[in-house]
Amino acid sequence: MEKQEKIDILKHIIQIKSVNDNETEVADYIASLFEKYPNAKVEKVNYAPNRDNLAVTIGNPKGQRLGFSGHMDVVDPGDLSKWTHDPFGGEVADGKIFGRGASDMKTGLTAQVIAMLEFLEDGVELPGEIRLLATVGEETGEYGAATLTDEGYADNLAGLVISEPSGLDQITYTARGVIDYRIESTGKAAHSARPQNGINAIDNLMVYYNEIQKVMAPFDKVNPILGGVLHNVDLIEGGEQINSIPAKAWLMANMRTIPEYPNQVFYDAIEKLVAELNESPGFDLKLSYSFPEEAIPGQPDAPLVKLAQKVSKETFGKEAQPVGSGGANDGAEFLRAKGDFTSIVYGPGSETSHMPDEYVELADFLKSIDFYKKLALEFLA
Repeated sequence: MEKQEKIDILKHIIQIKSVNDNETEVADYIASLFEKYPNAKVEKVNYAPNRDNLAVTIGNPKGQRLGFSGHMDVVDPGDLSKWTHDPFGGEVADGKIFGRGASDMKTGLTAQVIAMLEFLEDGVELPGEIRLLATVGEETGEYGAATLTDEGYADNLAGLVISEPSGLDQITYTARGVIDYRIESTGKAAHSARPQNGINAIDNLMVYYNEIQKVMAPFDKVNPILGGVLHNVDLIEGGEQINSIPAKAWLMANMRTIPEYPNQVFYDAIEKLVAELNESPGFDLKLSYSFPEEAIPGQPDAPLVKLAQKVSKETFGKEAQPVGSGGANDGAEFLRAKGDFTSIVYGPGSETSHMPDEYVELADFLKSIDFYKKLALEFLA
């Protein structure tokens, strides 16, 4: 495939406005690139209206299977006055391509797509399979990866390479998990001059706030790469007006977990505290979760990590170093699949993810295609 054709494919994908939605247009476009290759198996897997995941499988089913993965959604561009390039223009300037998702992460996804297309175009006989898992909703909850995992598309992988923008000098092999939860406190409204007639929902919420700190204290193990467990109350709201005892209050907390603890131990601890407080007179606390993801364990000397280091040095002239990540990625969902495999994150990007004038160096994009091809051939062999 010629250089300009590769850039044009990336430009087209950046131009699709898949802001937390509309991933089907991206999936349809990628699927169309494989139409002339009858030996490519292309499957759309629906999550919601206009939100289709995509699975593309090529190669020899008698060999082992390597997973490629990237997400098709992007975050909102925000204040357009802060951009000097059209966020959905895919403009090329000074050796860079600009646009929302250029770094996070349409460039990495496109590089993997083109690597597969070039294998097909060149008639390469792969010793195993490559399966692309292109997902929806990663930025808001990893819904697509969960759907593909539940439908069995990640089963029996021998390894998985997620093309998030790790930086081409780093390979992410382990990552924190996430638990977001909400505590809603219901009280009883009354005039603030007669508080004895009401139940103060904020007071009860503050009891929880103080007690959860004590509950979390014993979880003091430290991962040598990721650090300790993090628990932060980041949102809180309550009350109706200044002269009324508040009947409603709520808080939301974010936890960042580590492989040393399964998320279930935290669910058990939080639920136990809520149950105990609700036994006290006047307490009515309700707990709900959103965006729970397990931590991703890993070993820096795993064969896939070592291979990626070798290929990175051959491709970019510098051996990428294994690191951990404080944020979650689709790998947390895919690791629920059947089989035991290593998941790594390695992809092109820049420090501009989620920022105005997001961009990626075109040289990094083009070399990344070579990286994914070399990695796949050596891994499957």
